[in-house]
Amino acid sequence: MKIISTLWNTLKRPPVHISLGVIIIVSFIAGVIFWGGFNTAMEVTNTEKFCVSCHEMEDNVYQELQETVHWSNRSGVRAICSDCHVPHEWTAKIARKMQASKEVWGAIFGTINTPEKFEGKRLELAQHEWARFDANGSQECRNCHDYDSMDWELMSDKARRFMKPAAERDQSCLNCHKGIAHHLPEEMNKGGNPLLADLLNDATSVSANKDTPYYSAESVDLYRDAELTELVGHLTIATEVAVLETQGGSVKLEIPGWRKEKGFGRVFYEDFGQNITNAVLDKDAAQDESLVATRERKEDDLTGLPWAKVTAELWAKKGAYLKGRDALWDTASEIYHDGCSVCHSEPDPEHFDANTWPAMFSGMVGFTNMDGPTQSLVLKYLQKHSSDYVDDGQNVDDGQAAER
Repeated sequence: MKIISTLWNTLKRPPVHISLGVIIIVSFIAGVIFWGGFNTAMEVTNTEKFCVSCHEMEDNVYQELQETVHWSNRSGVRAICSDCHVPHEWTAKIARKMQASKEVWGAIFGTINTPEKFEGKRLELAQHEWARFDANGSQECRNCHDYDSMDWELMSDKARRFMKPAAERDQSCLNCHKGIAHHLPEEMNKGGNPLLADLLNDATSVSANKDTPYYSAESVDLYRDAELTELVGHLTIATEVAVLETQGGSVKLEIPGWRKEKGFGRVFYEDFGQNITNAVLDKDAAQDESLVATRERKEDDLTGLPWAKVTAELWAKKGAYLKGRDALWDTASEIYHDGCSVCHSEPDPEHFDANTWPAMFSGMVGFTNMDGPTQSLVLKYLQKHSSDYVDDGQNVDDGQAAER
């Protein structure tokens, strides 16, 4: 009681003009007012109206959001900007607000104040957000989409097949669901894979010598004439060809392959009995004996279909061919690992045979950001490194595979 009495006397004793107790009470009230005002102001900055008050947001990403299921859906639940871009946990929220000061700077000085400037920065801005989501395990997504609350029986078979393993590993949502609320950067939409661009850059420096085997570094259009005016088909990426003749910016290619002697035989495959596409011709060119020569015929015991070994001689542009496939396979292997391992442990290429891989790959590739050319390269890599092409863990050469 003596201690309490001493403390009370100290609190009510005026230091000079006012008691210490009054100072503490007034300070407490001022602190409450300040704290309430601070939180109120911070919540105002979380509103949709505030987020889209600048042209950078209103004219770009806000318009994109309105095209998605997060804006309008059968349940009537709408996600606003702060639901996805501001953490709920207080300390993380304050840290995010401090980061947002850069966005205010950008708005003041007009770094992204036009659609053209915004598009120029879109990839950089997206990568910053993807890195943040990756670091916190997509916490903002999982404030609404919690793994523990998912009813697996209500999902489609395809969704369940990928979501269950993701839940078991507590996977970050944005690993698979980039572009779900806003447009992907132009580089990704156009499929401008820089790894494939590097391959093509290397191919442009390769000289085309006669009777030398080369491999296409991209899908190449095929023509009947050296002037490249009459298009008759296309060559797929990583296909072996031989140069027969050069003329200006064109090369005459010899394209070997096998085709099924049923229908028009438009599709050339790399090996007998293996659905590994080398080229696709239109029906008139495929049946033109002046362009396509048949070497031998053979029946597939497994399917009963007749196959023919053929070669086609067609014209194409220069500068799209490499001297070997090692660089193509290394690139495909890297893309396959990076694209598929974010959702699950990717199967080894030899886990399936060449004719099984197209269906398996088709089921997986929709969950990646691979563009069409990238998909073609990765699929051919998987098929050419499948169980049909390995011997004691090592790839056999193409000649051995063809004989088998």
